[in-house]
Amino acid sequence: MKTRFRLTNLDCANCAVKIEQHLRSLPGLQDSTVNFATMCLTTDTDDLKRLRREIKSIEPDVDIKPWRTAQFTAASEQTLNPLQNISIISVSILLLTILLLFENRLHEAHLGTLEYVIAGVAYLLSGWNVLKSAFRTIMDRQWFNEHVLMTIATMGAFAIHALEEAVGVMVFYQIGELLQNMAVSKSRTSISALLEIRPDYANLRTGSETKRVSPESVNAGDIIVIRAGEKIPLDGEVIDGTSQINTSVLTGESVPQVVRSGDKVLAGELAMTGMLTVKVTRSFSESSVTKILDLVENAAGKKAKTEQFMTRFSRYYTPAVVILASIIAVVPPLLIPDQSFTVWVYRALVLLVISCPCALIVSIPLGYFGGIGGASRQGILVKGSNFLDALSRIKSVVFDKTGTLTKGVFKVRNIVPSENYDENEVLRCAAIAEYNSNHPIAKSIVQAFTERGGSFDDFRISEHHEISGYGVKSVCGNQTFTAGNDALLHMQNIAHPVCETEGSVVHVSNNGNYMGYIYIGDELKEDALLTIKSLRDAGIKDISMLTGDNFKAASEVASKLTLDRFFSSLLPEQKVSQFEKILNEKDHDGLVAFVGDGINDAPVIARADVGIAMGALGSDAAIETADVVLMTDDPSKIVQAVHIGKHTRSIILQNIIMALGIKLIFVGLGSMGLAGMWEAVFADMGVAVLAVLNSSRALNVSRL
Repeated sequence: MKTRFRLTNLDCANCAVKIEQHLRSLPGLQDSTVNFATMCLTTDTDDLKRLRREIKSIEPDVDIKPWRTAQFTAASEQTLNPLQNISIISVSILLLTILLLFENRLHEAHLGTLEYVIAGVAYLLSGWNVLKSAFRTIMDRQWFNEHVLMTIATMGAFAIHALEEAVGVMVFYQIGELLQNMAVSKSRTSISALLEIRPDYANLRTGSETKRVSPESVNAGDIIVIRAGEKIPLDGEVIDGTSQINTSVLTGESVPQVVRSGDKVLAGELAMTGMLTVKVTRSFSESSVTKILDLVENAAGKKAKTEQFMTRFSRYYTPAVVILASIIAVVPPLLIPDQSFTVWVYRALVLLVISCPCALIVSIPLGYFGGIGGASRQGILVKGSNFLDALSRIKSVVFDKTGTLTKGVFKVRNIVPSENYDENEVLRCAAIAEYNSNHPIAKSIVQAFTERGGSFDDFRISEHHEISGYGVKSVCGNQTFTAGNDALLHMQNIAHPVCETEGSVVHVSNNGNYMGYIYIGDELKEDALLTIKSLRDAGIKDISMLTGDNFKAASEVASKLTLDRFFSSLLPEQKVSQFEKILNEKDHDGLVAFVGDGINDAPVIARADVGIAMGALGSDAAIETADVVLMTDDPSKIVQAVHIGKHTRSIILQNIIMALGIKLIFVGLGSMGLAGMWEAVFADMGVAVLAVLNSSRALNVSRL
């Protein structure tokens, strides 16, 4: 079982990578992941003491706390007071300015000591934390650490009398660290704000009293009161009152919904008007808001291939640059006549300054988690950065029909009796057969029967059987009623005429005698056609439909929506095999997504490259099964999910190209002596700041 912990004082992305790599090397902890964006450690053990010991062996300043007891705020994660940092940097800049302005004077013999004193004070002021960290790391025998390499580079500059550059590198490194921490903090604040849907309290009614308590202390069956302006703390059913409910936090829908007695409400929704009395149906740990928060927070553990590659790349990049720097420092002066060691050592020191891939290690997790957080506010729950990446690579989409492309609100449109029967008899027998079924079509038949004045008071149904993929059979007295599709009649060898009606058809029989059929109509969702068009505009090459409905009904929907192909009259197990054929026959290297309701289509959703469940608000099964969960019934959310995936991947690729491109350019320039330490600091910290700021754009998904 996975356990989550909060890491505190983790202000270095490279440190997060080292902690993860160290934990993964230990027995029983091979699946550990560290997310720098959320300070979250996900691992297979709950042994806090062991984890603390192992983490502190790598990063002594980092601490670990249980997830729920550690309240995360970006501001609380600042290891140093920003004002204190700014004060130290300001004094260091002043001393550096003196060194630069009076460089020639200070080089004079009688002022040489003063030059070293000024440079030394500025260096220690700006670099004390770096030096302290470097010393600790060396004691732990870890050489390829950002702070160790920065210390070697700047001390080397001191040794060759490049005092201004040694101080300048340390000062601007600290400025870059400050700006990077501020940018990371801003991104974390934005992400945590997106996830601030957890209710703080519940108004528990006990007898005639109402008291404010923690949502965790409320049990199913308790009565709570929600006033205007309060978050609904737990899932429940309204037993009194009326209110307009803002569901945007869960669904992304801005239009308020009116709820009254008998309606269901979910934790995290906001009561805008009136007062509600609600009977709690699920404890807080089982509520929708808890499952959503857990889903989004757990998403950090499912890393995209890009993220995994960059983690592996960072393991080799720094040693490679250090080895290159060592070669540059030693080999050219030995092999090339009249070459100064000082010149080549300086070039090597320049490479050490840009030897840490911080820009990539920081910005990529922030970009992915920003995309996941932004999607969640639009009612789109993505279970990991790997699935967010997968959304951008979808080339085929396969839809279920009922409830996905159509409304799934069935009505009896027509009743066609066979000889010797009338409409009322056919409807009555169908209603008896369907009475105990929860299928939407069954409910529409029962509703039509009661609307025509029918009553079940005189019926005693002794047996009821659901025949999956075919229909139902019920026994009432000495009569056996069946209601289902054409295949059910063939299964029971009941003679019947061929029916070519468009739409869903329910055939009815009594004791093996065919009575006639009922035509059930469904409607397309308003945005279904626009969704198909938008998917094609987004680069989706093939759009198909799988349905258990008959050929005519499926053909009608496919024609109206201009689908590429459809497959009808499929039993549940046939849907899986047909979907596997689609996977095997695809003529592109993209991924295939399946969109369904997450309950009846669970096997197909699980088989898809990207399984998408629609209308999953309050559905535990959908949240468990799917890779992407859409909290509303709007097909257009699928298009938005694809756009969010493409938007996030675009930002990640921009950061990779920018960071690697600039780093490699400056490695080349530094090796040739065309770039000094000033430029190297920009290549290191400047690019990291730019990449983090670019990653923060992943949060802005509302217009996609």
